[in-house]
This record gives sequence, structure tokens and C-alpha cells, in this order.
Amino acid sequence: MHCPFCRHPDSRVVDSRTSDDGAAIRRRRQCPSCQRRFTTIETASLSVVKRSGVTEPFSRDKVVSGVRKACQGRPVSGDDLALLAQRVEEALRSAGSAEIDAYEIGLAILGPLRELDEVAYLRFASVYQAFESLDDFESAITSLRAEHAERAAAAADEAPTDR
Repeated sequence: MHCPFCRHPDSRVVDSRTSDDGAAIRRRRQCPSCQRRFTTIETASLSVVKRSGVTEPFSRDKVVSGVRKACQGRPVSGDDLALLAQRVEEALRSAGSAEIDAYEIGLAILGPLRELDEVAYLRFASVYQAFESLDDFESAITSLRAEHAERAAAAADEAPTDR
């Protein structure tokens, strides 16, 4: 690590701490030449392989901007979108791979988005999964309705009964 002050090619780590809930390591360093201290932050890189074969760093901002379009006009806040992007990144990192297909990111978005807002989920899924007909929408809506029915039945089973 080059010193940002004198450009000496070496530095000594004085202190290390985790930050961003363990996603990064913050290191205090000292230059042996000029004795000045500086901070570095280390994160594990996560790369996205696009359909064209181009590789670029993963960006939560891109996840948020893509999902924001599907959430337009819906009661979804910026904080909700930031949390969704964080959940997506955590899911992708937990897969243990340093490179992820762009398609996998879309799949990772669908689950949390479905929980956040079903209309936004349908909008996103219609583009992402390339819905071509009303039947595609119909089957997605049928799946959502079945899920609602299962949740209602489970809630009814857990509800106390008056005896």
C-alpha cells in the first residue's frame, strides 16, 4: 500500500476493525518514511458477468435503480429499496462466488421484491422473465393468489379458538 502523502511503497498496519456489519475491514496504517497515518477500507470484490461477457463490479445502486422503475407509483420508500439491495448483495455473497451472472442478480431480486410489493414484483418479473402474453401474467398472479391462500390458511391454523 503506497503512502498517500509521500508515495512510499510500504506501510504498517496499526489497527484493524470490521465495519459495515462485517462486510469490510477498516485499517489504520502508518508510513515508515514520513510517519503519517491514513485509513484504508478493504472489501471483498464481487463482479457481475453481463450477457455480452463484459465484467464489472457489483453495484447496489444499479439494483436500486432497476427496481425503482418497477416501484414507480407504489408505496415503496428509498429506504425499502436500499434494504432490498442489501439483502440481494448478501444473498449473492453468501453463494460464495466472486463472479456472478447478471441473470442471477435478477433471480436474487425477485424474492425480496415479491415480499416488498407484489405489483412491483409483477412489473419487474414481466420484464426480467420476458412475459410474452397475458397467460404469463395470469400464471404469476395465480401463483401469488395461491401463496396468499396458504398464508391465510396457516394464520387460521395458528389462531386461538374459542372453546
